[in-house]
Amino acid sequence: MESLLVSTGVVALAEIGDKTQLLAFILATRFKKPVPIILGILVATVVNHGLAGALGAWITSAVSPEVLRWVLGLSFIGMAFWTLIPDKIEDEKTRIAGRLGVFGATLVTFFLAEMGDKTQIATIAMAAHYAAPLLVVTGTTLGMLIADVPAVFVGDKLASRVPMKLVHATAAAIFAVLGVATLLGAGRGVGF
Repeated sequence: MESLLVSTGVVALAEIGDKTQLLAFILATRFKKPVPIILGILVATVVNHGLAGALGAWITSAVSPEVLRWVLGLSFIGMAFWTLIPDKIEDEKTRIAGRLGVFGATLVTFFLAEMGDKTQIATIAMAAHYAAPLLVVTGTTLGMLIADVPAVFVGDKLASRVPMKLVHATAAAIFAVLGVATLLGAGRGVGF
């Protein structure tokens, strides 16, 4: 259960102000069709994070526990620093909508925006750390929806009221704690 709760909370915090949340704002203001946008976010996230979770599970079987502990610990600490860097989104990604419709545009742009994004990397690391990829993917998907669905409904009105620096600092602190805890041996009961 810890893997579900931590992955949900960390991703929800990390997504606030992230490029995919900005993408949700842009799509919502352009199309004003929340249901296909939310469904596109859901499907893109499940596929993207499902692949990341599978990679995390594979890593735990392919890498020795000691090496895995160091890689994961340092990855979480790196995620902490990366979370402090604000994201921007290119307008080109939202132009696809003219050809694919609202659902298709959301699906494609969210999937591509998540490739190599901090939440995808965090999903890989947490799936490897907790050795529970299904719970982690469920949690990271919930975290994405927690952050992005309100963005679809409220648009940038919410963004101007949320202290982004505080949110990013909180998410960074959680990643840093996970990294230090992993380096100090937390998680030895799950294989490393």
